Amino acid sequence: MSAQIRRKIAELTDQIKDHQFKYYVLDKPEISDAQFDELWQKLLKLEKKYPQFKVADSPTDEVGGGFATQFEQHDHLERMMSLDNVFDDTELNAWFERVEKVSKSATWLCELKIDGLAINLLYEKGKLVRALTRGNGTTGEDVTLNVKTIKSVPHLLSGDQIPNKIEIRGEVYFPIKAFEELNDLLEEQGKARFANPRNAAAGSLRQKDPKITASRPLSLIVHGIGFTDQKFSSQADAYKLLKSWGMPTSKHFKVVKTKQAVSEYVKEYEAHRHDLEHEIDGVVIKVNELSIQTDLGFTSRAPKWAIAYKYPPEEVTTKLLDIRVSVGRTGRVTPFAYMEPVKVAGSTITNATLHNAQEVERKGILIGDTVLIRKAGDVIPEVLGAITEKRTGNEKEFVMPKKCPECGATLKAESVGDVDIRCPNSQSCPAQLVERLYYIGSRAALDIEILGYESSQALLKDKLVKDEADLFDLDETKLSKCDFFLKKDGTLGANATKLLSALENAKQKPLWRKLVALSIRHVGPTAAQALANEFKSIKAIQSASEERLAKVDGVGEIIAASIVEWFSIDWHNQIVNKWQKAGVKFELEKIDNELPQILQGKTIVVTGSLIDFTRDGANEAITSRGGKAASSVSKNTDFVVAGENAGSKLEKAEELGITVLDEAGFKALLQGKI
Repeated sequence: MSAQIRRKIAELTDQIKDHQFKYYVLDKPEISDAQFDELWQKLLKLEKKYPQFKVADSPTDEVGGGFATQFEQHDHLERMMSLDNVFDDTELNAWFERVEKVSKSATWLCELKIDGLAINLLYEKGKLVRALTRGNGTTGEDVTLNVKTIKSVPHLLSGDQIPNKIEIRGEVYFPIKAFEELNDLLEEQGKARFANPRNAAAGSLRQKDPKITASRPLSLIVHGIGFTDQKFSSQADAYKLLKSWGMPTSKHFKVVKTKQAVSEYVKEYEAHRHDLEHEIDGVVIKVNELSIQTDLGFTSRAPKWAIAYKYPPEEVTTKLLDIRVSVGRTGRVTPFAYMEPVKVAGSTITNATLHNAQEVERKGILIGDTVLIRKAGDVIPEVLGAITEKRTGNEKEFVMPKKCPECGATLKAESVGDVDIRCPNSQSCPAQLVERLYYIGSRAALDIEILGYESSQALLKDKLVKDEADLFDLDETKLSKCDFFLKKDGTLGANATKLLSALENAKQKPLWRKLVALSIRHVGPTAAQALANEFKSIKAIQSASEERLAKVDGVGEIIAASIVEWFSIDWHNQIVNKWQKAGVKFELEKIDNELPQILQGKTIVVTGSLIDFTRDGANEAITSRGGKAASSVSKNTDFVVAGENAGSKLEKAEELGITVLDEAGFKALLQGKI
């Protein structure tokens, strides 16, 4: 029973991370918001019931997708939190009750939940100095030049009471009318249309050339404040002051005194959600008084004083033309619905995941059915079921293939009881190979922009690489044999030069990124960084026992077993060996040992926002003095450094009686005065 629970938690963790990657990094989600929320809730319940089996870098502890980007990265001065969701009045009332246990005098600020891209604007002495995406909540990607092309974003604040430093949070969005015009233009130019306004906003803001962003009519609405040296008494007062400085605030927000008025606001905009200038997927309710917000505090990923009320998905019908299967990076074979195109909530839909054969059977779906689908702001919808009264008798059952459609290998479950089947030919299955190459180039791993899906397919098709082991052996001679990397005159194109340059740079990237790039199951950025910091080299990781690996803070039993299994396979080791021969560095960067090692043997956790240290800067200050910068609090923790909005880690430290330091105490610790 324990093994099944552990495996289920691990599988849910993998699924959620995979969907986060496709949503945040690829902008190509495969499931609806509703389906993602269902997976999330299942994992939360299992982790709560069986905390001993929780994966060390569980996505439930992270904010957003947790992936690196192609742009320069910076830490937010104050962490950008996510919002917890409710889906009906019962859940909303339960949230009200939790708030009222702390204060019965709260009023409520209601605002629209814009379906766009979260942004954090840093103003110093009234001047816009940096714009960051949310990123993982702690660190975001620098899109300052592109944000400065948005007409509604002031480069200089005007008016009174302008603070010396302030982070202003908001949502960049594509107005619906402008989105339709852009898609028409792209179609005229023979280019691919954007699936929906959120994707158009994200794609436009991530352009390398700000001129392209400037040509796109993006808009901004601000809805919050991060770090600031300004004092506000309420959320509404903050919005009023933001507006006086020239910031674009929403005309739709409203402060109300009763829960009934909140309910009326929710229902009003649900009825008129398509009458707005931008897409929304719900309403956000916040405690208006900042003093009560402070008393309520935060969980590890979200404020307790705010909640997102998500509207129910929209539903349409269409014809199910076929059920096909796709093979993912880990060999998982997933059936998906291929349908007649249908427009719903601003997006044209043709595909929807069906998860596994049992799900198809449970829903009673036949190929040829008229099916009911629903969508809640995402590209890929959920198939609810068949409209059986519309059957003609020509429909047919779906049969899960017994052979991999890509390589012909016999499909099988990884272990007894698994609902998923996988292609076991991980070494040479074309589908898995291209997905792994693509993943190596992604922002989650080595961030090689030119190593996209098409270039990965081309490298394999023209046999320039047999698998990922050959990647760093590429040179101009080899690339000259692949049409993808050639100009029309037959000479090497710019993409060849860019790829070789990016591969050379990737050899020097941090050890943890290379661990992620190896596609070791369950090893994401958090676990990879913990491994790199603990063992310092891949050789040490490779030779460590499962028990030793499991003891690492941020790893645990499931990831440890996966690492040992990965290194037990000869061709996996060949990848590492060939990369090393090509010059890939698999050692942790040397730290500055000139500083006195006064923190030798000490484990320190930094939580919350510090004024004079970024999170990475604080951790570097610890490790450069011989200490260990841990990500979670345990009985082995020596100190917890708590900044603003420290949250659950501070609570745990207090429960365990661990010494807690403020920023001044942290500086004293670094100077050897504590």
